[in-house]
Amino acid sequence: MVEELNLEDIFTKIDKGELKLHELDKFLGDSNRATEVRRVYLERRTGARLNNVGKTVIDFNTVVGKNIENTIGAAQVPIGIAGPLRVIGDYANGLYYIPLATTEGALVASVNRGAKIITEAGGARSKVINDGMTRAPVIAVPSVIDAVELVNWVNDHFNELKNIAESTSRHARLLNIQPFIIGNNVWLRFRFATGDAMGMNMVTIATDKAVKHILSKFPRAQLVALSGNMCVDKKANTVNFLLGRGKTVVSEAVIPRNTLEKWGVTAEDVAEVNNRKNLLGSALAHSYGFNAHFANIVTAIFIATGQDVAQVVESSMGITWMEPLDNGDLYVSVTLPSLEVGTVGGGTGLPTQREVLQMLGVYGSGNPPGSNALKFAEVMAAAVLAGEVNLVLALARDELARAHEMLGRAGKT
Repeated sequence: MVEELNLEDIFTKIDKGELKLHELDKFLGDSNRATEVRRVYLERRTGARLNNVGKTVIDFNTVVGKNIENTIGAAQVPIGIAGPLRVIGDYANGLYYIPLATTEGALVASVNRGAKIITEAGGARSKVINDGMTRAPVIAVPSVIDAVELVNWVNDHFNELKNIAESTSRHARLLNIQPFIIGNNVWLRFRFATGDAMGMNMVTIATDKAVKHILSKFPRAQLVALSGNMCVDKKANTVNFLLGRGKTVVSEAVIPRNTLEKWGVTAEDVAEVNNRKNLLGSALAHSYGFNAHFANIVTAIFIATGQDVAQVVESSMGITWMEPLDNGDLYVSVTLPSLEVGTVGGGTGLPTQREVLQMLGVYGSGNPPGSNALKFAEVMAAAVLAGEVNLVLALARDELARAHEMLGRAGKT
C-alpha cells in the first residue's frame, strides 16, 4: 500500500493541477503503485468503493504503454466453456473446449448444445479461404489524370513497394495493393499476410513506409490520412464482406435426419426458419449479418482470448446457410468474411487470456508461423456454427423464450 502521507502529498499536487492522473506512472516509477493511487483518488472524489476493481492478477508494469493507459484496475467477466466440439480443419483437428466470456445467461448453454449436436454428427469442417490484414490510405491529387498515373505507377512498381513495406517486420508479407479512385482522391488498399498476429499495427507501420516512398515519387500527391476508411476497421461495411479482412472462414456440418427427429423437427423446418429469419429478415433490415447471433459467440471468445473487441463489428458479419438434403439430413454452414484474430500481440499476453489460448492449443507463434492463428480461426468458426445450429433449432422448436426464462433470469420474477 502507498503510505498515507505520500498519498496526501500526491493528492494535493493533483488537486492543484501540478500533477495529472496520467502522469502518475512516470512520477512514481511503478505502474502498479500508480494504479492504486488513481483508484484511491477516485474513491475519495466520487464516494464509490472500487475494492473489486482493484482485485486482479495483472501486473500493470507489463501492460501500461502497451495495452492501456491511466489504469485503475481491471474488469472481470465470467468465462464458461462449451463443448467438447469436434473441429476438422487444415490446422485444427480434434476436440476443443470453447471459452466464452459473457454475462448473457443461456449463451454458453446454447453453444454447448450446438457443439454436442455437431460433434455427434461427426464434427465441423472448417476452412480458411482467404487471409490478409489491410490498411488503406487516402491520397489527394490534383486531378483524375494524376490519380490514374499514380495507380499505374503503383501497379508497375509493386515489387519495389513490397520490399520497402516488408523491411519493417519479419512477419509482414505484402500480398497486393487494390486501388480505388473517386475524382481526385486515391485509396490504396494494402493487404498483408501477418503471421500469427492479427496484424493491424504491423500493416499500419509497413503501409506508412511504402506510402512515404510513393509520395517521394509524386510531389503533386498529398497523404490525407494513413487510414482512409477503405481498410475497413471497426465499422460494418460491404468491402470486408466481399473482399475479406483478416481471415475469411467457412465452417460446415451435416446434421443427420435421426438427430433432427429426436428434437421433433425436420430439415425443412429448420431451413425454413433460417430462410425466413436469417436471410429474408436480414435482407428486409438491410443487415450486414445474415445470421442469428454470430456476434454473441465472436464477442465472448474475443474477450476470453484477448482479441481487439471493437473488431467484433466486422468480425461478426456473415451468412448462415441451411439446406435440406434428399435423404432428410440438414446441411449447415457459416461464412465469416472478416474474422480478425491473432494469437500473439495485443491482449493475447494478458495472464488469463494467455491461459485460455493455451487451453485451445493456439497461444503464441505457430510452427510454421501463422499456423496458430489459422487454427484459432477454424475453431472460432466452428463455435459460431454451433451457436447458429442451436439457436435456429430452438426457434424451430419455439423454445427461445423458455430457455431465457430458465437460464437468463435467475432470481427474477
